[in-house]
Amino acid sequence: MTEYERSRTMPAQPEHVFDQAANVGRLDSWLPEALHVEAEELPAVTVHEDRTDEDVSAVLRARREQMRLEWGTREKGGYAGWLQVAGLDGGASEVTVHLSFFDAGHDPGERAVADALDTSLRRLEEQVRLRVDHPAG
Repeated sequence: MTEYERSRTMPAQPEHVFDQAANVGRLDSWLPEALHVEAEELPAVTVHEDRTDEDVSAVLRARREQMRLEWGTREKGGYAGWLQVAGLDGGASEVTVHLSFFDAGHDPGERAVADALDTSLRRLEEQVRLRVDHPAG
């Protein structure tokens, strides 16, 4: 098993950050560009991975009371992950994303995962800033 984790501070209340991260219809706005999530009957989702050109059955659970998203593959147990939002002083939040790859075939490697996590957290922060700066948008 291989695990990766990244964190980023965002200038918004944790509820705002979590609401943006957990919005199933807007996951593509911050997830790695090579991943596309299609909601079925939640928690069931299908994840299309451009790298392998495969659709994978997965689950996605939002636990708002814990400010936590959890996901993973359903049948094959290839990977799992979570996103945790924590409030900081001054109205900021820290977002941590953790990935676990149980199957080496799903693990694209340390550099690729680190880049994807960093890019995803940056994109999430951009989406959060857009929502906080322009609440109607």
